[in-house]
Amino acid sequence: MADTPDKKAKKNTEHEQALGELTLDLQRTRADFENYRKRADLEKAAAREAGQSSAILKLLPVIDTIERAVGYMPDDLKDNAWAQGVAGLAKNLGKSLESLNLQRIDATPGTEFNPELHEAIQFDEEATGEKEVIEEELQAGYLLNGTVIRHAMVKVTKQ
Repeated sequence: MADTPDKKAKKNTEHEQALGELTLDLQRTRADFENYRKRADLEKAAAREAGQSSAILKLLPVIDTIERAVGYMPDDLKDNAWAQGVAGLAKNLGKSLESLNLQRIDATPGTEFNPELHEAIQFDEEATGEKEVIEEELQAGYLLNGTVIRHAMVKVTKQ
């Protein structure tokens, strides 16, 4: 018994409909997989950056200590080769960290106070002026890939 033209047309329509549904399912699956891949890449990058940030944060107190030691170096040791080596150590460590996209936050005296970058630890209550500026940097702050990982601790005055 042969299929009538109506039955063939009905089967073709059913097949085309099934093919269309399967095509849509395939397109959704491809889009879902592409979204998953992008999300996984972003999560990997975020995990890498978090690990890098954590490691750098553990090194920053070492840099602070070396910089403080160099800052308080007695005048009679300024020409001492060992003392110059210690000072060079801080510079080398700083350069290595710069290669990891670590930047020191500008907190030089006279720089305008920015609460997004600076943390005011002390404030000169007696100063008068229109804008708040940094009087002294108490601890260096750092940006990693443009994001603050440690605010600069500063003393603020008005100017």
